[in-house]
Amino acid sequence: MKVGIVGSGFVGATAGYALVMQGVGREVVPAFLTSAPEAVLVIATNPVDVMTHLAARYGAECGAPVGRVFGSGTTLDTARFRSLLGRHGGIDPQHIHVHVIGEHGDSEVLTWSLVTVAGMPLASFTRLRGIELTEEKRSEIERQVRQAAYTIINGKSATYYGIGSALARIVEVILHDQRAVMTVCLPAKEVAGVADVTLSLPRLVGGTGVLETFPLPLSAKETDQLHESAKVIRRALDELEGKC
Repeated sequence: MKVGIVGSGFVGATAGYALVMQGVGREVVPAFLTSAPEAVLVIATNPVDVMTHLAARYGAECGAPVGRVFGSGTTLDTARFRSLLGRHGGIDPQHIHVHVIGEHGDSEVLTWSLVTVAGMPLASFTRLRGIELTEEKRSEIERQVRQAAYTIINGKSATYYGIGSALARIVEVILHDQRAVMTVCLPAKEVAGVADVTLSLPRLVGGTGVLETFPLPLSAKETDQLHESAKVIRRALDELEGKC
């Protein structure tokens, strides 16, 4: 039940605070990176997809099993998407199922085609409740999800409360082996036609890290968007590897 935090900046300190306030873990301590095979390492440093890709590679060299090293990915983006949809639809976000996948950044993909509310497709829910969800409103929600960090930075110069809480939730899932589906990032051999890339997809997270990755029946448009998002990350990795 011991949780170690590597780094004591705003994100690390806020994550520690969130862990304590939520009662997650019996002991929260500063830590150094470890190659212990039983440890689960969650990366939050941005650019999180690139940093996770590198950390997972080094972890594998030290004997860490696949799934033990992963990143926070679009966990917070998914929560924001659900929250905004819930606010517009007048319903608790916990009854909304949808994911933000791909890069944790401007190219991330909001999977509109897969949104369900209380088990119903989004179109059925909005029709039943008499709620209008125009293309303009969808675009506004997308803008708010993608640009939330910029808005927060403009307001208080940094973003750390949201990710601190998201990290606390991820750690809780790991410590209690809750088997939750979360949009965390993990290296993959191929995603949407792009090889050897790390990005976010819905994944089963438990006591030993990522247990499974779930494929999504995306629309053609969303598949193209995921391909482009994966290319953004792959280009960043290629550029970085070219300098090493």
